[in-house]
Amino acid sequence: MDQFCPWSGVYAGGAAILAIAHNRFWLLAGAISGFLVVAPVLATSLYALSRTLERGEPANVKVVFKTWTNWQIDHLNKWGNDYWCLVQFGALLALAATGWVLTSAALITLLAPVHISTPIDFVRHVVLAKDGFLFELWLAMGGMLAAPIFASTVVSIPLLLDRRVSILQAVLTSWRVVQANPLPMAFWAALIMVFTLLGIGSALLGLIAVVPMLGHASWYAYRDLVDASKLPERGSH
Repeated sequence: MDQFCPWSGVYAGGAAILAIAHNRFWLLAGAISGFLVVAPVLATSLYALSRTLERGEPANVKVVFKTWTNWQIDHLNKWGNDYWCLVQFGALLALAATGWVLTSAALITLLAPVHISTPIDFVRHVVLAKDGFLFELWLAMGGMLAAPIFASTVVSIPLLLDRRVSILQAVLTSWRVVQANPLPMAFWAALIMVFTLLGIGSALLGLIAVVPMLGHASWYAYRDLVDASKLPERGSH
């Protein structure tokens, strides 16, 4: 169960969002979906655990700590772009998430026929509304944001953790993977959405199991789809 410990933070983060925005669903809808946008960066600990399991070594919290300390030792120059690549990527995703939260909040606030305060209000007056296309517009705008983010992150974070590459190299590699495998990647994106919704629908408790599962699967997708043998490996021992 040690490999699940780092992901208690996912539930903690989701619970914090619920506590702050529980009666402001116009904000809650965007905040939860925006929180999931940065999940690929949060999954770095899982990728480290998956790499350890792949090598037949014990996977526990010590692996996460060791990966972090080795990253520090391996990057004596703390001002270089290579040291901050994951932080920079996470900041870009956080910026995208913030943009979506604001867009989602503005859309629901301005176009909803009544004030949306609770999930029941959202389902009744947005999802099941007989007049208007607010829910369809909300989904379309979310999809327009999610599609390029998915294409940019599907293998880029595991690649950044595993090999010495720049953010641009990692993102371009991720896009090439999606372009070469459009149908499997679309199916994978749909699976991520379904399992994520199941996790959210269980009052976020399901995310404690869903996110590790998706994280491990993402690592093995990277290993199967990307030939990184010619790229310099990052130290992990």
